[in-house]
Amino acid sequence: MVDPAAMHIRHLAPTLLATAFVTVATAACGTNDEPYKATPAWSGRKPTLPAPPAPETKPLKSGDAYTVYGASHLLRSRIHEKDVNGKEITIEGYIVASNIEDAPACAVHPVGKADPDGCKSEVPSFYIADSKTDDPNAPRIRVLGWSKNFATVYDAMKLYGKSKEKPKEAIQDDMLTVEVPYPLPAVGAKIKVTGTYGFTFTKLTTGMVTDPKNGVMTYKSIETVEQAATPATFKNGKI
Repeated sequence: MVDPAAMHIRHLAPTLLATAFVTVATAACGTNDEPYKATPAWSGRKPTLPAPPAPETKPLKSGDAYTVYGASHLLRSRIHEKDVNGKEITIEGYIVASNIEDAPACAVHPVGKADPDGCKSEVPSFYIADSKTDDPNAPRIRVLGWSKNFATVYDAMKLYGKSKEKPKEAIQDDMLTVEVPYPLPAVGAKIKVTGTYGFTFTKLTTGMVTDPKNGVMTYKSIETVEQAATPATFKNGKI
């Protein structure tokens, strides 16, 4: 038989525990703590802080073409990357570097003649930037795909050097299926280059070229806005 007194105590147990908890908590908090005192505002010398950096005000476009800054800025953007990555766009800029001049002598010869064994040569390329002065801290974009090798550049240089205007039959790169630029890319020229822009260049079997920061341009066509003071020439090898 169940004891009524025991049942009563069992029903009271949760209430007694809750009361005991409140009592202990109240005792722990206490009532002897010092009252809150607001701290007065600092009246001493104010610190000297540098001015916040000014936001970027460089233009993303120049007319209908992207600037080098604009194209590379959008390529790195999580929101706007899709607007330029893998798309055919036009970028305007100055040619600030080219590897034509430093082509090795073993690669400077007419089309149809093979490079000798052991000849190491880059794919012809040039870089464009927003300023004619090659600032190492400014973005610059590498342009490839306008010539498969320096033999093609050699033939173009022989033909273009004899003409004061674009020949009716310009040099064609049979592998890349593009017209080799006239005039040949030379440092100091201002151009508008159109092509596929993105992080990689994979149009040749010699290897993939990547630039995760500024991207690379796979050439399709070019417009010369300002001629270079000195045409493109080979430092090694003769025409």
